[in-house]
Amino acid sequence: MKIDNVDLHILEELQKDSRLSMRELAKKVNLSPPSVTERVRRLEDAHILKQYTIAINYEQLGLTVDCYVEVTMKNGEYERFKSFISTYPYTQFCERIAGQACFITKLKLPNLQELESFINEVTPFAKTISHVVLSTVEMQHTTMNHLRNKPTV
Repeated sequence: MKIDNVDLHILEELQKDSRLSMRELAKKVNLSPPSVTERVRRLEDAHILKQYTIAINYEQLGLTVDCYVEVTMKNGEYERFKSFISTYPYTQFCERIAGQACFITKLKLPNLQELESFINEVTPFAKTISHVVLSTVEMQHTTMNHLRNKPTV
């Protein structure tokens, strides 16, 4: 599927607010609602638009500590770790990576004691390096905006 700047603009607007009606989205990208509906359907059919999500304020839920943890397996315990992390309640994501560590995972935790508990639980089969988030830098750009300035995708 060939993606043009209008498609990228649609994706950018949906990233900002996935609850936009087709009429509202059409106004933002200067197209008719039927044209926007067709483009969104094409993006969905091509699996470029995979899902519509919401943004949750985790601090309001008491999850105030963001932490990235590098995890390196001991004795090839990959399946044991994958089983553990897939059910750990504070996991945001877990990715298999190249480099010194085997995985990187992001945790949203209520406190640092929970981080200590996490480390204690995985220590029998993995080594960890934790990175606690102190603040977040707000981005002035989006990936879609960057792609719009390239020739064609």
